[in-house]
Amino acid sequence: MKARNRPVTLALAGALLATPLAWSAAALAEEPAQVRFSVPAWPGVTVKSALAGQLLDALGYETRQQELGSTITYEALTQGELDAFLAAWLPAQQAMFDATMEKGAIVDLGNNVEGARLGFAVPTYVHEAGVTSAEDLADEDIAEKLDRTIYSIEVGSGMSDTLNEAVENDTYGLGDWKLSETSTPGMLSAVDSAIDREEWIVFAGWTPHWMNIEYDVEYLTDTQDMWGPDGGRSDVRTLVTSDFADSSPNATRLLDQLSFTADDQSAMIRGFSYEEREPEAVALDWIRANPGKVQAFLEGVTTRDGEPGWPVVQQALDVPDA
Repeated sequence: MKARNRPVTLALAGALLATPLAWSAAALAEEPAQVRFSVPAWPGVTVKSALAGQLLDALGYETRQQELGSTITYEALTQGELDAFLAAWLPAQQAMFDATMEKGAIVDLGNNVEGARLGFAVPTYVHEAGVTSAEDLADEDIAEKLDRTIYSIEVGSGMSDTLNEAVENDTYGLGDWKLSETSTPGMLSAVDSAIDREEWIVFAGWTPHWMNIEYDVEYLTDTQDMWGPDGGRSDVRTLVTSDFADSSPNATRLLDQLSFTADDQSAMIRGFSYEEREPEAVALDWIRANPGKVQAFLEGVTTRDGEPGWPVVQQALDVPDA
């Protein structure tokens, strides 16, 4: 049913995940039923967490999803008030991630989205007018046309923290710029309005997201690696608490094996955020349209009481053969 802690080393977690047959039937009956997800108000992780929840629910777990910002998420993971987080964007959240890792509070299960990136984004007509690099933001005429304003998502997000640090340090001449920090819908409403009027705007962009499908946008070259190395290329890590990895190796294995392409997640985000469908419906459609990927997610995973997981999920969610 879905509603809206002892340390383990990474080596031990890896050993548990690598040997499912050794622990499956004996250990699973004792796994805690509840799996608690942090779900910031970002469309990608909203659908992705709904998808993970549907698979876990079908396997006999009870998932709960709490809408929390990233700063509170790391605190809650440290205190054992959450179990899993599918949106640890690195390097945007690097400081929070490193501090939590140093406390031994979390296990990093690795990247779950291939092809993710962050950066300054502008409409294509702004890019074609000569704004191609973040260095261009220091130009007085360009700064005036952009009203010395960068549009971003919620306060406390990794992206907004990066932008605030850039303003404080006068990176790219941004010392006298201001941030308009609202939310993902709020920021994209401003982007939509600007593009309709062909007005100039610069904002915090990322992929995967439907913005890259619906809008003609370009990302500015980041010569100072403000958004991280390699042009803002990012990992989106899956994190679980050390206690959860220790007590719930079967559920941990499933979460470890969740992996999506940027196109996969952009399509999910479009269904939820742009088409305004319920995240559970979008997730279920993706599950049914991608049986081979779902079967791979469930390799070596069982139900909570030790039965093979794939046949149970296939029947419960009406998934076609892979």
